[in-house]
Amino acid sequence: MKKFALIGAAGYIAPRHMQAIKHIDADLVAALDPNDSVGIMDSHFPDASFFTEFERFDRHLDKLRRVGDGVNYISICSPNYLHDSHMRFALKSGADAICEKPLVLNPWNIDGLLEVEKDTGKKVNTILQLRVHPAIIALKKKVEASKADKKHEVDLTYITSRGKWYLHSWKGDTKKSGGIATNIGVHFFDMLHFIFGRLQNSQVHVVSETKAGGYLEYENARVRWFLSVDINDVPAEIRAAGQRTYRSITVDGEEIEFSGGFTELHNRSYEEILAGRGFGLEENRTAIETVSAIRDAQPIGTQGDYHPFLRGQK
Repeated sequence: MKKFALIGAAGYIAPRHMQAIKHIDADLVAALDPNDSVGIMDSHFPDASFFTEFERFDRHLDKLRRVGDGVNYISICSPNYLHDSHMRFALKSGADAICEKPLVLNPWNIDGLLEVEKDTGKKVNTILQLRVHPAIIALKKKVEASKADKKHEVDLTYITSRGKWYLHSWKGDTKKSGGIATNIGVHFFDMLHFIFGRLQNSQVHVVSETKAGGYLEYENARVRWFLSVDINDVPAEIRAAGQRTYRSITVDGEEIEFSGGFTELHNRSYEEILAGRGFGLEENRTAIETVSAIRDAQPIGTQGDYHPFLRGQK
């Protein structure tokens, strides 16, 4: 039975990792989080050791390793800016890493991790869950079967409204989260690259603490994108129905339905990792380069080919 440790056990996404570890019949033996609100562990791995101090967690894992009972994987669900450090810790502890998105905040962090992989012989695996979504795989095959020189017209819209707490947490700090495009959009940008090929051009029209929109051109697509955590950006009819999230991708005017099945994607990702088919560091490079460039770009305002949701915004 494979043994796991988990960093960031109190976070929003941690339960999906716990469920995935259970799904593959593995054991979570240790978990770390400075916040002790981790009662969710009782539903999955009540016997796992838990630590609120990194030093004690480190010592515990080292003790297990020295007696020949070390962990095989360390799953990382910590705040974005800590991913790089925690992946290095995992590899140097003799374990493979499984890291949530975004893998890192800057492209050059990938280069450093490649060196640590080489030094340790261990591997970084990443959660690029949309790459294993059946609807996305089907769309990729459809695009590949179309004319090679065709540029598809794509609109990507993702609004996942958050309360006032959001901007007061680490997620509202660009230095820690990478900003809105990185925090909630990086897996969508990876999906676009996965389906439509090499990124050729990027423009940012609008960016703020709560929303961003721009234009991306790939080998086989022209993409207008809009991301937001502002409830006011959810279409009125959707909001009236009590929904706080709106997700839409259209390709050449046709809606791509991929809202279902999201709860199973971490399970599938873990299955692929254990089978040796996980996504590594290089698979993340284009998406990380994309969000890094968006973060550093000077917005040009609502001119050119901008997303319809940006009308009237500055």
